[in-house]
Amino acid sequence: ATARMVHSAQAMVFTSPVVSFMHDEVVENENCSSDSESAMPLDSYVDFKKTLSIRDLSFVYDGVDLPALDAINLDIDVGSMTGFIGASGAGKSTLIDCLLGLIQPLSGEMKVDGKLITSGNVTSWQKQLGYVSQEIYLLDGSLRDNIGFGIPPDAIDELKIHNAIERAQLTKFITSLPDGLETRVGERGVRLSGGQRQRLAIARAFYKDSPIIILDEATSALDTESELIVQEALEKLITDRTTIVIAHRLSTIENANKIIVLDKGEIVETGTHDILIENKACLLYTS
Repeated sequence: ATARMVHSAQAMVFTSPVVSFMHDEVVENENCSSDSESAMPLDSYVDFKKTLSIRDLSFVYDGVDLPALDAINLDIDVGSMTGFIGASGAGKSTLIDCLLGLIQPLSGEMKVDGKLITSGNVTSWQKQLGYVSQEIYLLDGSLRDNIGFGIPPDAIDELKIHNAIERAQLTKFITSLPDGLETRVGERGVRLSGGQRQRLAIARAFYKDSPIIILDEATSALDTESELIVQEALEKLITDRTTIVIAHRLSTIENANKIIVLDKGEIVETGTHDILIENKACLLYTS
């Protein structure tokens, strides 16, 4: 019982910034008029063509003394693959939440091709992001609704749905179901295996067709057979896209252009896979 209480308390501390952000977004949207889109400022559009620059980015959770991120500086070039690795608590997920615009940093900034990401243009930035994590949020609805997540049912493009299913290697599974795409996944996808949930998330990313893909330990919870299938689908997904990967082992990101090792909220090493393997000191931060 004590362990569950501690786990729940930690979860509340960790998720409270995201809840606060979502609350502020809901309030802001409720206060907007119906013609708010036409009233958007001219600089609200963000278009990633060259470089995402992060400068002196820091974040501290409420009630915690040590920063989760401490003066992070890095550049991510368009078309590149950047990997993040580090032990639990190193700051990987917090950094990704900042990149996703889910939490606001305590200090520092993110710029896309020189344009500062602000509350006024973060929505435009988020529209360019596809996200696949080890824990997938699924509606208690049909497979079709979950692939076209966030889109009204009558506006879902059937051609794009079937293309996404094929590229995510879900065709055989879905055609074997009596109700096909109308099959309900159950609350939080309880009727699907871990590998099927991951491929559904990949199909969702294919449907959205975002130029930037963020993979947050997307295969870490799968058995070996499922991981191989999901990895094949992921390789198709990230082709010709800018990719940001959180990994739990170096082998997962051996093809990354740049691997960043995080420890206690700081960048402690940067290099290619071969360089980090040669410099065995990186193993101190990834166990």
